[in-house]
Amino acid sequence: MSEAVLRDAQADDLDAVMAIEESEFAGDAWSRGMMAEEIRSRHTRYLVAEQDGEVVGYAGLLCPVGAHEGDVQTIAVVARVRRTGLGRRLLRALLEAARERGAREVFLEVRADNPAAQTLYRSEGFEEIGVRPAYYQPDGVDAIVMRLPPTPTQETP
Repeated sequence: MSEAVLRDAQADDLDAVMAIEESEFAGDAWSRGMMAEEIRSRHTRYLVAEQDGEVVGYAGLLCPVGAHEGDVQTIAVVARVRRTGLGRRLLRALLEAARERGAREVFLEVRADNPAAQTLYRSEGFEEIGVRPAYYQPDGVDAIVMRLPPTPTQETP
């Protein structure tokens, strides 16, 4: 099995992305229309991870060019490639895209019942800044709001 290649998501990746979305976020999945809009928006950057011709993960960032902050919208990988570093690679690629677009801070929400994702985000420098009670529906799970603070060279004077 070869290493996954990260590339920009295209409209014809939508079926594969939605299959992962519906599998990984059952009951809480975005609609096909929402995901299609996210992939084509000029204010977002969506990536897919492709391995041996198959999309095995994706990630998205909302960050208009020139914005001072970005928001990680989603990261998902199929079960068989978890714990291989692919989620971290996708996250780092989104953070680089945010920097390229001018963002000094990056935010995200993560399910309170997803300790693996929380550990990943903390290991990349994200800090918990709040909680959104019962954010994820229909199961009412809280969202932990996290922020990647600016590095000293990015801080405004």
